[in-house]
Amino acid sequence: MESWRALAKLPRRVWILSASALINRAGMMALPFLTLYLTRALGFTPARAGAMLGLYGAVAFLAGPVAGKLCDRWGTTRMMTGCLTVSGLVMLAFPLAKTPGEVAAMTVLWALSTEGFRPAVMTAFSESAPPEMRKQAFALNRLAVNIGMSLGPALGGFLAAASFPAIWIVDGATTLAAACVLVAALPRPARAVKGEEVVMSARGLSDPLLLWCLLAAFPVSLVFFQHEAALPVYLVRDLAMSTSFYGLLFTVNTALIIAFEIPLNHATAAWPYRRSLALGCALFAAGFGGYGLGGGAWGIAAATAVWTFGEMTLMPSMTAYVTDISPEGRRGEYMGLYMMGFSLSFMVGPWAGLTALDSWGPGALWGGCAALGLLSAALFWRVRDAKAS
Repeated sequence: MESWRALAKLPRRVWILSASALINRAGMMALPFLTLYLTRALGFTPARAGAMLGLYGAVAFLAGPVAGKLCDRWGTTRMMTGCLTVSGLVMLAFPLAKTPGEVAAMTVLWALSTEGFRPAVMTAFSESAPPEMRKQAFALNRLAVNIGMSLGPALGGFLAAASFPAIWIVDGATTLAAACVLVAALPRPARAVKGEEVVMSARGLSDPLLLWCLLAAFPVSLVFFQHEAALPVYLVRDLAMSTSFYGLLFTVNTALIIAFEIPLNHATAAWPYRRSLALGCALFAAGFGGYGLGGGAWGIAAATAVWTFGEMTLMPSMTAYVTDISPEGRRGEYMGLYMMGFSLSFMVGPWAGLTALDSWGPGALWGGCAALGLLSAALFWRVRDAKAS
């Protein structure tokens, strides 16, 4: 209970940010169902649907570092509210796109606004809590996100069975509501300093600690994004399971995170980074590799539970590690580069996973996921200690 009581000491701004995240993620269903929407509603091939996810990742790859620098220049509040507003409007308009060209254009706008938000919110959490409470702040953020995610994708599974466009409408509306919470509850940001230029900088990539972290995270990130790319196609097309079952897997994932992540990270707080990072990757390998073993609905749910414990162990540790090694005044830049690494994985992973599933079958896909997870575990085992922030 001590780990839960510690959350009450977090600053008010952290709670406002978490409330906005909860509202936003409670309607978050468009991205998890994008491949199904494209293949079943618009008639795209799995390879073309994977290419659209790859386009999303490519735009996000470019947007992350720029957004991080803009956070340091303009402030996180402006970036968060602006990106949420644009993202919500784009999602409301997305069902109007029918042709591959129209879908690609909407995907670019969607990725720019959505992925521009991520470095801003991570920087906001790191700036809103004192150093000794940053891990609790990140934990509260993930708690809010996962409570929302326990609702959004599950609802999306039922909406998809009735009307795919409804997914975009609900997701867009909740995104705009999250922006309204930030506008209403956060103090008005100070006016930006004039005369400064936003310059793209690769200085963070000269930091060997950050560079090794990004390298080690890349293989397991390829695995992680299969839950939004190859997994729904595998379940619905190859195993003849329902879209609602796929949506309920998110409830399994988020329910475990809500119940266990804060106590788990409290219990492992004294662990060296390499231990928690490597263990998280190994659990990802076991969970996604387990999808290839069959076992019906219960087997799929059990495999999901295994990699969920990997997520609970790995993700907070990576975020805390990047925060610890980032210099003061450059956290937006470091978070932008951190998000860029995930975006690169999202650019490659969905296309590679769906192509592997189509070309070589489920055994090759899920066996490859297990190998990639173990590779990241080996790389993270060699991670160096974080330097003082």
